[in-house]
Amino acid sequence: MRLSTSSDLIQLPDLLLPTRLTGIVISVLLLVITGVSVWLVQSRRQVPIWLISVYAVLFLIGFLVWAAAGESIPVPGLLFGSLSLAVPLIFGALGGVISERVGVVNIAIEGQLLAGAFTSAMVASLTNQPILGLVAAMFAGVLVSMVLASFSIKYFVDQVIVGVVLNVLVIGVTGFLYSQVMAPNAALLNQPPRFERINIPLLSEIPIIGPVLFRQTLIVYIMYVAVALVYYGIFHTRWGLRLRSVGEHPQAADTVGINVGRTRFWNVSLAGAIVGLGGAYFTLGSVGAFGKEMTAGAGFIALAAVIFGRWDPIRATLAALLFGFASNLQNVLSVIGSPVPSEFMLMLPYLITIAAVAGFVGTSRGPAASGKPYIKS
Repeated sequence: MRLSTSSDLIQLPDLLLPTRLTGIVISVLLLVITGVSVWLVQSRRQVPIWLISVYAVLFLIGFLVWAAAGESIPVPGLLFGSLSLAVPLIFGALGGVISERVGVVNIAIEGQLLAGAFTSAMVASLTNQPILGLVAAMFAGVLVSMVLASFSIKYFVDQVIVGVVLNVLVIGVTGFLYSQVMAPNAALLNQPPRFERINIPLLSEIPIIGPVLFRQTLIVYIMYVAVALVYYGIFHTRWGLRLRSVGEHPQAADTVGINVGRTRFWNVSLAGAIVGLGGAYFTLGSVGAFGKEMTAGAGFIALAAVIFGRWDPIRATLAALLFGFASNLQNVLSVIGSPVPSEFMLMLPYLITIAAVAGFVGTSRGPAASGKPYIKS
């Protein structure tokens, strides 16, 4: 199934649209949505996620019609690759949302991803059981996050400094073990079995999105569940209420009997377990082997997705998907020889994040107590 374009027409699987008319219609709709969004922001009302999603889809269609003129883009392959690149970012963003909602800035997402990737590869290779590798990745993520929590919560060390040090430490340790232990014994320690793809009956047969969303590995299905559970837990459960209260006003939470230090410690540990799953995707769901520094800054991109998503699990997931899509699209545009510089697509999500942080797309304010140690008076 392909999205084919020429200088005059764009052809979808069962639909033929004139390029010029399509561009005009989409431009008008985008202007209308922009006007509505500006009005909502000026009225101090929140822009609905569905409206943002509609805008993104319309903009994407219009952009592809123009960028792929005279060429063909394999739409399912483009979407499938985008989701694959976004999976570790989504796990990282979910961990970042939980950590910051409870009051701890998780700069160590990169280290947690890398630790999860390394541990899952080694354990799965030794046991020939990818499930055990998945559990080991969660355990590795928890260990890294516990160090972050201990220093930032108990000893009041600056959270950003601790996170940066942990990233450097994990990069150094995994790099050393890879060179000295794993690489010389690659047949034993670095050939993990990968999860097989699981087709969901009926859903996997839906045109375009079916193969993309429902012919995936176990880790991706766990990601779907994790996004739903984290969103529901944070905003609709007692646990989420306690978590948010500790991140917004720890002193008030303390006065009603909530143990601020314990709440922060265990929630940061939970966040590490979730991020560890994202690390396991590199070795058990995507690449199939561990490589030195294979996360390549994914933790920092996940942190940007947290900010762009305004510390909301659903919005952060959409932001991570945007980063994954931009990364994959720049590869596709390079292959088809599009006039759009691939570097532009790669930097676009970061420009949007800067605009969001600067307040050009609405107020972007994190939890009030995030990054601030709580000293009980």
